[in-house]
Amino acid sequence: MARDDSRAQVQLDEDTLAHRRRVLGDDHPDTLTAASNLAISLRAAREYQAARELNEDTLARRRRVLGDDHPDTLTSATNLAMSLHAVREHQAARELDEDTLARRRRVLGDDHPETLGSAALDLILRGLATAGEPEWMAALREAHKRPGS
Repeated sequence: MARDDSRAQVQLDEDTLAHRRRVLGDDHPDTLTAASNLAISLRAAREYQAARELNEDTLARRRRVLGDDHPDTLTSATNLAMSLHAVREHQAARELDEDTLARRRRVLGDDHPETLGSAALDLILRGLATAGEPEWMAALREAHKRPGS
C-alpha cells in the first residue's frame, strides 16, 4: 500500500472507530472490530508503536467481553503478536503466537484457515520461513500434525 493510501486508510479507520465508540460504546464487538481494523492500518502505515498499543487495548477488551478463546479474541492476539514483532519484541510475539495457535487448534481445529494462519506466523516468528523450502515444509507439516495421528 502506498504511503498516501496508508494514511488515508488510517484516517478512515480512525473516523469509523470514533463513530462506533460514540454510538455503540467502547466495548461493543463492532467497536472492537473497528479498533482492530485501525491497528492493522496503523501497522501498514508503519506506525508500529501506535498499532501495538491499540492491539493491546483491543485484546484486553475482547478477553473481558468475549472470553479468552473466542475467535475474535484470538484474532486480536494474532494482531498483537504481529505488532510485537514489528517493534522487535520477538520473544513476546512468539510466546503470544504459540499460545494463540494452541487455543485455535483446540477451539477451531487443526484445519481451520485461522489456525493455519497462526501456524504460518509461528513458523515466521521462529525464523523457519527463511531456512529454505525443505526445512520450512517439514516444519509446516510438523505444525499441522493432529494429536493422536
